[in-house]
Amino acid sequence: MSTAHYDVNGNIAVIRLDNPPVNGLGLELRRGIVNGIQQAEADDAVKAVVLIGSDRAFSGGADISEFGSPKAFAEPNLNTVVNYVESSRKPVIAAISGACMGGGLELALGCHYRIAKPDAQIALPEVKLGLLPGAGGTQRLPRVIGAEHAVNMIVSGSVVPAKQFKGSALFDEIIDGELLDAAIAYATKVVSENLPLKKVRDLKAKHPNPEGFFMFTSNTVGAMAKNYPAPLKCVEAVKAAVTMPFDKGMEVEREAFVNLMQTPESRALRHAFFSERLTSKIADVPSDTPTRDIKSIGVIGGGTMGTGISINFLNAGIPVTLVEMKQEGLDRGVEAIRKVYEGRVKKGRMSEDDAKAKMALVKPSLSYDDLKDADLVIEAVFEEMGVKQSVFEKLDEVCKPGAILASNTSTLDVNKIASFTKRPEDVIGLHFFSPANIMKLLEVVRGEKTAKDVLATAMKLAKTIKKTAVVSGVCDGFIGNRMINQYQREALLMLEEGASVQQIDKAIEKFGFAMGPLRMADLAGGDIGWAIRKRQYEENPDMVKMVLADRICEMGRYGQKTGAGFYRYEPGNRNALHDPEVDKVVDEVRAELGIKPRKISNQEIVERCVYALVNEGAQILDEGIAQRASDIDMVYLTGYGFPVFRGGPMHYAEEVGLPNVVRAMQAFTEDRHTQPGFWEPAALLAKRAEEGKGFDAK
Repeated sequence: MSTAHYDVNGNIAVIRLDNPPVNGLGLELRRGIVNGIQQAEADDAVKAVVLIGSDRAFSGGADISEFGSPKAFAEPNLNTVVNYVESSRKPVIAAISGACMGGGLELALGCHYRIAKPDAQIALPEVKLGLLPGAGGTQRLPRVIGAEHAVNMIVSGSVVPAKQFKGSALFDEIIDGELLDAAIAYATKVVSENLPLKKVRDLKAKHPNPEGFFMFTSNTVGAMAKNYPAPLKCVEAVKAAVTMPFDKGMEVEREAFVNLMQTPESRALRHAFFSERLTSKIADVPSDTPTRDIKSIGVIGGGTMGTGISINFLNAGIPVTLVEMKQEGLDRGVEAIRKVYEGRVKKGRMSEDDAKAKMALVKPSLSYDDLKDADLVIEAVFEEMGVKQSVFEKLDEVCKPGAILASNTSTLDVNKIASFTKRPEDVIGLHFFSPANIMKLLEVVRGEKTAKDVLATAMKLAKTIKKTAVVSGVCDGFIGNRMINQYQREALLMLEEGASVQQIDKAIEKFGFAMGPLRMADLAGGDIGWAIRKRQYEENPDMVKMVLADRICEMGRYGQKTGAGFYRYEPGNRNALHDPEVDKVVDEVRAELGIKPRKISNQEIVERCVYALVNEGAQILDEGIAQRASDIDMVYLTGYGFPVFRGGPMHYAEEVGLPNVVRAMQAFTEDRHTQPGFWEPAALLAKRAEEGKGFDAK
């Protein structure tokens, strides 16, 4: 149970925060701090109090395990705790190392004195959850570091080392030695010199030109924040610290905090925050499942994906054997990796020595035999089952027992791939997203025979290479590509029905996507989607063909790579330009299909594209391909550019109201141009809408 340990050292009481891993300020810990202050005040022998955490954290802020529960705001709430500390009749000294963030920093600001290790991490990151500090952070921080620095910290939520504030009123001393000893020595000094009970609230928050500064800052932040209300509210709260008495400023902060808690943007950001932590929890794979040691990696394929995948492991200090079939391809792959590191050196993001050290971890090879000692091998070869078969049969032959064999396939059957080996339990899908060294998402595809320790190892490795790993079952396209296929189909059908290329993309981008569906198709390469469609046409003869998209590809217009797709592109420029040639093709296809173009609203474009994602997501959930709706949201937030402030497709549908989603889908069934049965609500969606519950309800 989280608690605060109370001890007395001479005439100094020590309250040690103890709620691993980051001393989250849960209810029991809050009670422990208040009880400690009361105990110290009642003991005449105690002259001062030291508040200290662990080496890892003074306090990382609120206890996330209590979010959404009555405990989060139960008394003593954080404001009450800060008030107890600040109003203590005996001096309270905060001794800070490790993380001092959010409520942890607000607690420290309530203390009369603060000492810190130079590398302590200082931050008020609440804006990242669509909130602002709610226990005096916006009022006290400007009083100790100035309005300008406070705005920058609070609006960005960025972490700053304590040493950067040396000489400011934030810290009374920066110390390098043993923290507790230094804190007791400092507390003894405060007592012996009879130093006053300094309260941050009594300081004046100053700026030489507050009116001009806050006008400029509001305009700048407002323009940058766009769909996020919290940053502007942060500015307004800091302005109150400068222009109002402390208690009035606290009222402004409190009102803003309560209002922001109710915004859909904050709900979406908090949903994303917790969803990311849930992805690693797998129902039938306990957290203490033993994992396999991964000390060396093999990557087959020196193309864009293979080199990007390799860089992830090189960044983590794990040696990579890169295998290609021809020297020319191998040289090209190694050079591509080198260029990435050279680019980082030029931008000052990496030293030349570090870049050389990373390159020294690459072993180029033209032989599968060099993979015999690899702990994990990932193939990133052409997306065709025959090619995968030859690769996995060879890996089965050369790799050591216990080596994990992974496919980077984006759509193909991992169970079938596993069947090409005599060890299907060692086979897993690791679907990286391009560019693989940048994109955060990793779909971990669990085959029907994948061993639990292999799955646990993959999830652990994802953290090592700083990826958000989401587990998917086996189906065509897994979670992400299976859903995006339906999203793209609706966009293409609306293009045939009467919308323009530009209208479709602008409507989706205004909704908040980083890129519209047709621009995205051009970026990914039209030939990839075309190859998938041709396979699907063969497998499902009744499938409505995407005539327009196929025609564009038949013309050799594959997008950016060919300089023309749904848009045209100038050499060396990725800007998507309107192309009258596409308008001509659109008119021809409409005439061939007997379609009389109609006016399509932006609302219809957004609803059809997004609800296509939602319906397919509900089907994926029902089939058990995804563990939970929030996992689907994380796939789309981290891999497909879904607007974070909307929380992902499944969360967004719940915000809209599942009955409203179903009602809109029923209206879309009247469109005779779409695939028969396409807009039939998935069984789970229909059930949850009728029950008035969310997707993950029991």
